[in-house]
Amino acid sequence: MSEPPAAADPHPLSPAVIAASFVEACRQELAALKPGNVHIHSAGHGMQVGDFERSADAAAPHIATPGARVGARILAAVEATWAAVATNTNLGIVLLCAPLAAAAETIAADETLRSALARVLADLDRQDATDAFKAIALANPAGLGRVSVADVSAPATITLLHAMGLAADRDRISRGYATDFADVFDVALPCLAAARQWATEPDIAVSVLHMTLLSTFDDSHIARKWGQVVAAAVRAEAAAVAAGLPLNPTRNDLTSLHEFDASLKHRGLNPGTTADFVVATLFTEALLRQITLSVSA
Repeated sequence: MSEPPAAADPHPLSPAVIAASFVEACRQELAALKPGNVHIHSAGHGMQVGDFERSADAAAPHIATPGARVGARILAAVEATWAAVATNTNLGIVLLCAPLAAAAETIAADETLRSALARVLADLDRQDATDAFKAIALANPAGLGRVSVADVSAPATITLLHAMGLAADRDRISRGYATDFADVFDVALPCLAAARQWATEPDIAVSVLHMTLLSTFDDSHIARKWGQVVAAAVRAEAAAVAAGLPLNPTRNDLTSLHEFDASLKHRGLNPGTTADFVVATLFTEALLRQITLSVSA
């Protein structure tokens, strides 16, 4: 399922609207019970909700810097986050949201957000790669390792899109770049929209989104840190837990999610990439809503 076209010509969004949409997405993600991740119901992995709230506030203006290249947005947002919390709380979020912000800022009358994003990704150059590599090296995500081509510890010799394509088979965020965010537009957004229709509370819809993604894709963060076998096992566990939920769960039906959350954290398993995609999906949803409002204004 792809994004439907707007009823009239869309208008580029302002930096203030984009930044506010980013913070809104981050806050919504933290408000939902997402097994294995930090949220308002449970801290974990040595991090607290406040770390992520400060990170969102620090990164937002850089995600939305008017006229900035994607790589520059990524680097500035990660540097601001590091200055605020001195740990890697949002590298994946920033990598996914920076091109979405650039697309929303430059969307043309004949484009949808998805087609504008494809244009932004196709335009990524070597400087974008240089800046993104610096950001990744600064954040130093767990299990990063070394590769023979496009290693982030070395100067960039190819474009950011090319580099992401080389890593697409082992990293879900890289695959997002290589596929114009197909996981967001074809899987996550339809899931979230359906859950919004029946969920008694907004956070329950986000929990359903998290469990759907965790049940569908091996989490790249877990795979980097613990290996592909463990990542696949977590995906199977998530699928079993999700299958045990009622069709339209309420907060009274989430005991199994709390138990799964505690189990993952006890084992040190953090599905961080899944959380990154939850934020990116919520950010996309917010941008689409704002674009619709701009059309009707």
